[in-house]
Amino acid sequence: MHVAAKRALVIENEITFLSVPIPPEGAVFWGKGFEVDRVGSLPWLANADVVYWADLDTHGFAILNQLRAWLPQTRSLLMDRETLLAHRGRWVAEASPAVSRLDRLTPEEQALYQDLVTACLGERVRLEQERIDWSWVAERLPH
Repeated sequence: MHVAAKRALVIENEITFLSVPIPPEGAVFWGKGFEVDRVGSLPWLANADVVYWADLDTHGFAILNQLRAWLPQTRSLLMDRETLLAHRGRWVAEASPAVSRLDRLTPEEQALYQDLVTACLGERVRLEQERIDWSWVAERLPH
């Protein structure tokens, strides 16, 4: 059977995975956190437009970095400083922040990751996907 998708949306959180619309000519995958290698190893995603959305915390960036080992074209979604700061009142504490060298992040992602690791924005800052205002999400989902 030949499977192909022009777009793929990979989502870390199950609730969010079940809530997002499927992009035209695309697919939505539940990455299941660090089990994202299952999605990354699908050969038919090698030429797809892949977008990854995780909790905005140190582990979310570590998983993004891991997915890019398989699919280097992967873009992040809602894992940016603007989203984080716009939802300050919805932050929670990350239980055990990761402190890893992540070589596959963009400069903007790397800067935010470093701010999270060094607690520049606060102690153990974490914005879970499901805490982001849905209207904010809907405006930024790929079409």
